[in-house]
Amino acid sequence: MAHHELTMPATEAQVRALRIGDTVTLQHTLFGIRDATQIHLFDRGRTTRLNLHGHAVIHTAPNVRKVPPSPEHPAGYAPVCIGTTTSDRMERFTRPLMAQLGVRLVVGKGGLREGSLAAFTELGGAYLAIIGGTAALETTWIEQIEDVDLDDLNPESLWRFRIRDFGPLLVAMDSHGGSLYRTVQADSAARRAQVLASLGVKV
Repeated sequence: MAHHELTMPATEAQVRALRIGDTVTLQHTLFGIRDATQIHLFDRGRTTRLNLHGHAVIHTAPNVRKVPPSPEHPAGYAPVCIGTTTSDRMERFTRPLMAQLGVRLVVGKGGLREGSLAAFTELGGAYLAIIGGTAALETTWIEQIEDVDLDDLNPESLWRFRIRDFGPLLVAMDSHGGSLYRTVQADSAARRAQVLASLGVKV
């Protein structure tokens, strides 16, 4: 297991070097997306002026405060609390994020499924997991909200955050077919079978 520090955007080679169990710290840029963002981009045909090629996205609908635009707050927003939402319901968007917008890394909690794992393997991506309940800490890793697009969807806009030392994050799904979630499921099934057998229960 290794630690990787990635200054975004990342290359395919850098992302393919990641293996499950490794940790990653992200630098420079992170994009925030959520359900409505992706529904509008991929189901309703909207486009964005922001360039996500080679970048990481985080599943979030941030709590922000509207402020006058300034050098400190160029997008007119100040971060209040920027946490991570559960990824599973956004499973179907992993492939279009990568294939159409060039995204390399997805940051979230709770994991994704086999379709996402296939996309990571074929296109060169990875899933970086955050533990739930760490929103206050995550917010300290965000220096500025640099830009925002699709802001009629607020707070599920497309956000561009400037970040510093965002992590460490756990590589939970990699581009080699590795998934910590699959390992946990297999372990759980095996232990369940052992317990049931010890009780004389036939399945």
